[in-house]
Amino acid sequence: MKWRVGGLLGWGSWRPGRRSMVLLVTVALLGLSGTWLAASALRRGGEGRAAQALREQTSVVSQTVDAEIRRYGNTVRDVAASVGAQADLRASEFRAITAPLDRNRLPGATGVSLVVMAADGQVAAVQRYWRRQGAGGLTLKPATAVGGQHAFTVLSQPLEDSPAALGRDIGASAVAMETLRAAQRPGTMTASRPYRLLRDADLPAERQQLSTLLVAPVVSTSPLAADRGRLRGWIVLGLRGGDFLRESIGVVARDTVVVTLTDNTQEGVPTVLARWNAGRADSDRIDRLGDSRTATVMAGQRNWHLQVTATGGLLPDPPVHVVSAAWIIGGLFTLMLAMLTATVATSRDRAVRRVAQATAALREDIARREAVEAQLRRREDELVGFAGVVAHDLRQPLAQISGYSDFLLEEAAADWSSSHREYLTRLRRSAARMQCLLTDLLDYATADNRDLKIAPVDLMFLAADIVAERTIEHSDPTPVVVVGDLPTVDGDPTLLRQVFDNLIGNALRYTRHGHAAQVEINAEPEGDDWRIEIRDHGIGIPAEQRNSIFTAFARADGSQGYPGTGLGLAIVHRVIERHHGRISADANPGGGTVFTVTLPAEQPRDIAMMVAHPGATSSALPGSFVSPDLPTGSAARS
Repeated sequence: MKWRVGGLLGWGSWRPGRRSMVLLVTVALLGLSGTWLAASALRRGGEGRAAQALREQTSVVSQTVDAEIRRYGNTVRDVAASVGAQADLRASEFRAITAPLDRNRLPGATGVSLVVMAADGQVAAVQRYWRRQGAGGLTLKPATAVGGQHAFTVLSQPLEDSPAALGRDIGASAVAMETLRAAQRPGTMTASRPYRLLRDADLPAERQQLSTLLVAPVVSTSPLAADRGRLRGWIVLGLRGGDFLRESIGVVARDTVVVTLTDNTQEGVPTVLARWNAGRADSDRIDRLGDSRTATVMAGQRNWHLQVTATGGLLPDPPVHVVSAAWIIGGLFTLMLAMLTATVATSRDRAVRRVAQATAALREDIARREAVEAQLRRREDELVGFAGVVAHDLRQPLAQISGYSDFLLEEAAADWSSSHREYLTRLRRSAARMQCLLTDLLDYATADNRDLKIAPVDLMFLAADIVAERTIEHSDPTPVVVVGDLPTVDGDPTLLRQVFDNLIGNALRYTRHGHAAQVEINAEPEGDDWRIEIRDHGIGIPAEQRNSIFTAFARADGSQGYPGTGLGLAIVHRVIERHHGRISADANPGGGTVFTVTLPAEQPRDIAMMVAHPGATSSALPGSFVSPDLPTGSAARS
């Protein structure tokens, strides 16, 4: 048999032999086997990733809902405790206690009220009493009471646009009375069964929500009260389930999951209290992504169940498509490999053509990259500002991470295994490195846009203060720092301190291991400017990198073994430019580096907001220390 495909692929004539056929069959079998293994691995990996992602999202959602319902419960208990602490509660005191509460702090809450019980023959007396307490215009409206007992709303703080329902008898509601009777023990919070507000009946069906009551008993605790230790009533907080769930998990859930919140306490019959659906879910896609996850949170004495189902936002590519693509791609590669095995002689021409195409594509890619880089340079200022905001906002949660890790490592160390303690130690070190990076990011972002507060800065006093602080950290071997005569210049005390702290700190830090740091700081006039030189005998900076080190995140060769974020000199460069100065780096003839800073003796009056602060220097900052033993031109030793 003779194959002639030269007109199509340029192979010429090829007559396969037995060994060639065996080779082709072997290549095809190996390719198909590898494709099957890859598809199987992708299928198992996709299923594992889907399950892991859903488990993690379920954990985040349940922890968020649990934390929020605890916060709402604590708020109700706190209000009940504050009301119970009043010897003779008045309406003005209730308004003052509940004034900080609003929909921003308690999303979904309809209002917080004080409810008291009254028998049929006590309604008039209760109304007169609370009118005397400042609830003027209060009119109690008895309804058909359960067991002859009424539960009246005598004081109320609405948290939505609807008016306060003062005087309403909630004793006619079986749900409300059931919850009030269950809430008797001081310091507890009880949640009611889901119910629908009467005023929601006129709303469209899609806007109607089930609600629940959070109830805490009010027990008199004031030593001056005649009824000390007795139950005065209840603090009742109405909560719309849909609004609560949306505000609680909207940020963490986004469009990745559908969340259904149900109340399962009533005879095991689940009642859907609320449902979160960001709009991207469809039932067919959900079925393909796998089963749901459930979690339970406690709302008082009630069990709330969360059913969390993945949507396309959690795993945008269903595994079946990935597996199909793997089979298609694997089959194509197998076919190509078999063809290449049979056409070795013609591969060179095809390779040359492909190289030419790839070269053209590479040139187009380079052109596109240059355009993107130009655009990125235009957006640099915006990104710097954004980095500052992110660094500022991340400091608080990072401080909490560090605090909790320190607590676990120091206070609970005996309860952990050695591997757990090692993990906590790594966590603490990582948090410290991240804190340093965030501080440098924030300094870098603010160095270019914060208002300059110009005042006379005594550089001699400033340098002595920094040397005293820095040399404390370097005790072995002892560093030697010589500070010459330095001038007083106009500038922002805080920013100039940052400049010299970075330069002196670098001079002390980047010293060869085992050698004592040697630093000289001198100044001399240069026209209307001052030229300040900071010389060290450290590891030095390669000549080709002396300009690039002033860019963000740039670090010179040889500095990899030293701590740092690569932002210090970028911050210095920005601050010096804002002071109409210059900075450069050169080789020190004695080994090391010379940083030269040129600053005007007097700043132009229009560069920033001027601050009348005579005699202010950066050394006046809180916590600074200046060694009295550091005369001009002397050596400061730690």
